[in-house]
Amino acid sequence: MDTRLLNQFDKELEIEYRGDTYRVRDNSVSRQHRPNKRKRPLDGEWTFGWANAATGYMQIGTEVVHRIVATAFHGKQPSEKHIVDHIDTNRSNNRVENLRWVTRLDNLLQNPITLRRIKLAYGSIEQFLKDPGTPIKPQATKNFEWMRTVSKEEAQKSYENFIRWAEADKEPKGGVLSEWVYGRRDEPVVEEILDVQSPTPNAIQRKWRTPSEFLMCPDNISLTEYAARLKFGTVFARNPFGQSLVVTADGGDGRLIVVCNLTGNYKQWSVAKVTIENEKFVHESGGTYFTLQGALKQHCSLLGIPFGEWGESIDDYAS
Repeated sequence: MDTRLLNQFDKELEIEYRGDTYRVRDNSVSRQHRPNKRKRPLDGEWTFGWANAATGYMQIGTEVVHRIVATAFHGKQPSEKHIVDHIDTNRSNNRVENLRWVTRLDNLLQNPITLRRIKLAYGSIEQFLKDPGTPIKPQATKNFEWMRTVSKEEAQKSYENFIRWAEADKEPKGGVLSEWVYGRRDEPVVEEILDVQSPTPNAIQRKWRTPSEFLMCPDNISLTEYAARLKFGTVFARNPFGQSLVVTADGGDGRLIVVCNLTGNYKQWSVAKVTIENEKFVHESGGTYFTLQGALKQHCSLLGIPFGEWGESIDDYAS
């Protein structure tokens, strides 16, 4: 965490939010210790939060930071139809000037950056409105790697770059997105394709740098058959540095989420998402974790099921 950015603020407020007291600055929060309660990790500390790998949003515990900051500086949620819009679409940029309460429709109509991203992901606004759950280019809506906390100057620069990109007719070209966003490239880039062929012929690796074999991968391209093979203790992936053993595997809606115990890694737990694209199994890393608790929370998050019963762990605060 860049502590220098934590100290770059203009105003500090205190609010009550969902049963907790927070000190809130322009871009960060400090959750206060509850009287007569056990002190939680980070209570009393200033933080930007931790990035949820499934959504890209910054969190403290189970709460999202942008809603806390927006509530403190822009008032309570006007209605159930209102959401917090990250104006520059950088979900790690929770600076006050980058947040606003809008309805989903207003977000679509008033934010040219969001509008351009939707067109890239769905092909047209009409297709988005017809079937928002099925983008033509799913990666265009799930690339969070370029997002980071920023200074006021960086925020302004990246916003100007995105506006130029949103108003341009050019399609995005290859390169490293983060370099362009923060002013080190002239060519706009939207998608960073990180797919590589696995040593297993019908398997692709996404956000997974080390070439790995997937020993349970069936010849038949079927997630149902794949899931049936992933019994507790079987080897999910193997590479020269170690292997991952299945703890649990669950799926639905065209995806399979796998939690594993790692060997040869200082973080001993991992999560992976398996989908099918172009008649191949795509294995996408969902991160590594210090605790099984942290991995299971991510597992639940990717499946879209409640994970409150797991409570907090060191992985909630590890950068």
